[in-house]
This record gives sequence, structure tokens and C-alpha cells, in this order.
Amino acid sequence: MAEWNISFAGCGFRSIYYVGALSCILERVPQLVHGASKIGGASSGCLVAAALAVGIPIGELLNHPIFFLICEQVLYFTFSLILREMLPEDAHLRATGKLCVSLTRLSDGENVLVSEFTTREELIQVLMCSSFFPVYCGFVPPSYRGVLYMDGALSNNMPLFELRNTITMAPFSGESDICPKEGTFNFFEANYEQKLAEICHNGYMDALRFLKERGAHTHLHVPQH
Repeated sequence: MAEWNISFAGCGFRSIYYVGALSCILERVPQLVHGASKIGGASSGCLVAAALAVGIPIGELLNHPIFFLICEQVLYFTFSLILREMLPEDAHLRATGKLCVSLTRLSDGENVLVSEFTTREELIQVLMCSSFFPVYCGFVPPSYRGVLYMDGALSNNMPLFELRNTITMAPFSGESDICPKEGTFNFFEANYEQKLAEICHNGYMDALRFLKERGAHTHLHVPQH
């Protein structure tokens, strides 16, 4: 069977959408996640990708709401502490060759994709770089191997998209394989917890629709671009 990849777009607090979508897939066709050759992500999407790549149960992300709020400056600077708490000691070994993180180089705005991590600390640095949105997260960008980087979504919000058989996910309506069919909602129209629960539920239902449309709710089927 052909290889396939999964890619998560950056989306700020809406990354909880992926928790719902992945919960649905893992219930029905877990091999679609576990059998992926590469798992890519940009910005907040790379955090979900990293969790999958190193074997962190997706539901565990719900115990760390900072994953969905890193766009706020104060929370961003405690984010590294959460990563050190969650990532296993051999996270860099598990992630190497499987996880693909999108970064934007500060000096020229060019995109850099990273999938090799020599240490756990280096993996943390890469995730911090991809999640750093200027001004919202602060004014001094983080670095990776001595080079300053910022939010990966600014230069490539869907890494691996160009590769054949990449399953793309985004909580915004558009061309992604798993995404809302209609426009996104106004976050300020409801209380915070209610809105996050709604986003998570929508992710579950959109993933279920994706599986049914491709006949994957009963057997493994990989979409082709």
C-alpha cells in the first residue's frame, strides 16, 4: 500500500479542532494515524503533530489548555515548561524522520522544514520557533541552531501538502481534506469553554464525514491528491 502523510495547519486556539478529528479517526480507523509515514504541522498545528509523532495520547492535550492559547504572550513563555513536562526523554528520537515542522526564517522570511532532531531540547526549540507569532508572543523571536525563526504558518501553513497522499486538516473552511464545510464562527459570540467544546465537536463530525465519503469507516483507505 502507498505511503501517506498527515498535515495540520496552524490555527491558534482552534487547534482543539484536531483533538475532535483525531478522536474520531482513532476510534474508527486508528491505522490511518498510526501508519502515517510523516506527520507535519505549522504553528499550533505542529504541537498536535508532535504529540502524535512521539506517542502522547491525543486526549492528554486537553489537560494542558496552554496548547490552545500559546498566542498570548504570557502563556507563550511558560509553554516550554509544558513541553518539558509532556515530552518523553527520547522524544527527539521518536520524532526524527516522522515529524515535520514548518518554520519561517526571520532574516528573509523563507520557509524551513525540520524533521531531524539531535536532542530533546532541540525538538523543544523547533516547536517554540514554529509557534512564535510576532507581537502576540513577544518581540524577541526564539532561535534554533543559532538562527532566529518565527511562526511557520507565515511561510508554509500546510507542510507536506505538495506530497502525494497527504491528509490535510484545518479548522477553517477550504480545500483541506478534513475541515468545516461552512465558514468559521465568531469566537466572541459564546463563552470560552462552550466555544472550545463546539470546535472540538465540529472536528469530530468533519472527520467522520471524511471517513464516510472515502469509505474508510470500515477499512483503511488513503485519499490521493
